[in-house]
Amino acid sequence: MAGSTLTTASTLQCPHGGQVKISSSNSSAKAGGSAIVTKSDTFSISGCSFALPSGPSPCVSVKWMVADMKVKAGGEVSLSKGSVGLCLSGAQVPQGPVVVANTQAKVSSR
Repeated sequence: MAGSTLTTASTLQCPHGGQVKISSSNSSAKAGGSAIVTKSDTFSISGCSFALPSGPSPCVSVKWMVADMKVKAGGEVSLSKGSVGLCLSGAQVPQGPVVVANTQAKVSSR
């Protein structure tokens, strides 16, 4: 995939408007002053309003299906605007793709 590299300063959301918090273990590779995000980092979601007829079923995490092909940060594959992630409920049910709302523009990957 290709596009602007995701960092801990990037803004990500679930398809229902919940905010994604990025917790990165990468402390060495940076872009625009923020840590580059990798597929193995933790992505938690809060504020999702998704509900089923049986009750609330909010998105709580992101699982990345497609990451960058050639770029690594700290030995792990990095993520970019073109990466594909699925938002999951607490029961690990896919609920739609993660939305990359904002990222830095200086570093791109593929």
